[in-house]
Amino acid sequence: MASPARAAARWTLPNPDSSLVETLRQSLGVNRVVAAVLVHRGYAEPAAAREFLSSKLTALEDPFQMRDMEQALTRLTQAINQREPILLYGDYDVDGTSSIVVLKKAIEILGGSADFFIPHRLKDGYGMRNDVIERAAESGVRLIVSVDTGIRANDVVRHAKERGIDVIVTDHHLPDTELPPAVAVLNPNRPDCTYPNKNLCGAGVTFKLVQAMLSRSTLTPERQAALLDSFLKPVAIATVADIVPLIGENRVIVRRGLSGLRQVRNPGLRALLAVAGFDDGETPSAHQVAFRLAPRINAAGRMASASDVIELFLTGDESRARDLAEQLDSLNRERQLVETEIVETILQQCEENSSLAYDKTALVFSGPGWHPGVLGIVASRLVERFSRPVFVLSDALNIDASEGPHLGGSGRSIPAFHLLEALESMPHLFRKFGGHRQAAGLTLPAENLEEFQSRFHLFATTKLTQDDLRPTYSVDAHLAFRELSEECIQQIFSLGPFGFGNATPTFCALAAEVAGPPKVLKEGKHFSVPLRHEGRMLFAKAWNFGNRQDLLQPGTKLDVLFQVEDDPFARKRGYASWCLSLKDIRPA
Repeated sequence: MASPARAAARWTLPNPDSSLVETLRQSLGVNRVVAAVLVHRGYAEPAAAREFLSSKLTALEDPFQMRDMEQALTRLTQAINQREPILLYGDYDVDGTSSIVVLKKAIEILGGSADFFIPHRLKDGYGMRNDVIERAAESGVRLIVSVDTGIRANDVVRHAKERGIDVIVTDHHLPDTELPPAVAVLNPNRPDCTYPNKNLCGAGVTFKLVQAMLSRSTLTPERQAALLDSFLKPVAIATVADIVPLIGENRVIVRRGLSGLRQVRNPGLRALLAVAGFDDGETPSAHQVAFRLAPRINAAGRMASASDVIELFLTGDESRARDLAEQLDSLNRERQLVETEIVETILQQCEENSSLAYDKTALVFSGPGWHPGVLGIVASRLVERFSRPVFVLSDALNIDASEGPHLGGSGRSIPAFHLLEALESMPHLFRKFGGHRQAAGLTLPAENLEEFQSRFHLFATTKLTQDDLRPTYSVDAHLAFRELSEECIQQIFSLGPFGFGNATPTFCALAAEVAGPPKVLKEGKHFSVPLRHEGRMLFAKAWNFGNRQDLLQPGTKLDVLFQVEDDPFARKRGYASWCLSLKDIRPA
């Protein structure tokens, strides 16, 4: 579909201190390319580089650095020892469901029991609700632990307290000025918390509570370590899915968790890996988790009930696990169709009226009947398309008609823009809102839509420059094709897992020659391009380069930006296990 051309991408080319690169190369025993990447990313000191590369359990932060951890552990231990009924109150995405699975299993291993509640996205909406508190009180619950939610549920936590229920809040979303009146509030982003990793996802915060529980248990150190590694598998998936920076402790969580997916005993996780196309013994990359595993888990909460995910991971019945995994796979296909329809509708509107997108610094789209379960991922697609912060809203909400027409939905952002800060500058417009820098959600009266669109755009114009709105590639190192030995490739992969905050390294080759006619891979949009650089020829995949085919003529000299990517499909067919992927090109 045609649309106005966005601004040309900006390249920031590296100019590393060659002495620092050489010192790091010798200290770590790595090749020049990897040393250059580490220096470019701020790990020039050998000790800092070794810490970055570490994935030992001992590299995890001490959970007792988190504010209120002692209070949370004391109350939870009391409930376990006295066999009190515990309710886990979670969110319906990967982060929330993974949190419930990990905490429920830990409580049961330590001798307690816990039930759970996950709101239905369409029927209940986001966040904690008083009616759930009432039902919990009537059933004898005296302790609720919120996971990946609750940091702004002050009124609901206060209501629980009035009904004789203690609440432990575990969350990672940014708090309001007043914290909920809970027994304990575990959130590294509360202003008075000195916990060093401010970028934990919700399941990461839950994992820190479990880590503290196990450390004070009577289990042997060996058993504790085995359990932590087991729990890291779902926590790693949630960490990737929630798009938090994969550096520091998060990198340890994801690296260990994903490596553990090579051998999986849990029937539900095995079944999920199978429907996502992974062979036994295959280790998913963070990219594959983000695009093949996480969407299937999220599909339940987006299109139906996230409780199915909990059952999937807790069941010991392999047949039931296969049925549930196939159900999630089917829901994900349905989600893809709905998502594509909404994206195409919005792009068609922008094609007919380019001022809807390119005349504004931040965008708000709204449509009747759009499925609320896919609005966040639609916003992500539009951010990729327009390089601007985007909210996508729908009127398909479960709100009492007596309250008048409302719209609700999700937003996603570009790195330079703080989404929640923007919403906090206009709180009177919303019925409710929350989130963090890169992702947020909101509900507002329909009559406030135009004012929100205007104020969101105006706020963004005070924070963003035109350069912020251009796609930008930060190049890690110049790289000649002749340097790409198998050892070099494996050392590049050792810098992973790659994702938000630890992007796949981007390399630059100047004056590469198109060595022959590109091979069309699909629909005239994707190509396999033969490139020759400094005497070596390699084929590079060029995804969505259909509008730049004129630059790919044989004999053309190009400056190329590319990444080295794992290629499991080629490996299964007996070819090289890696490939080059073009990110951008320009005439040399």
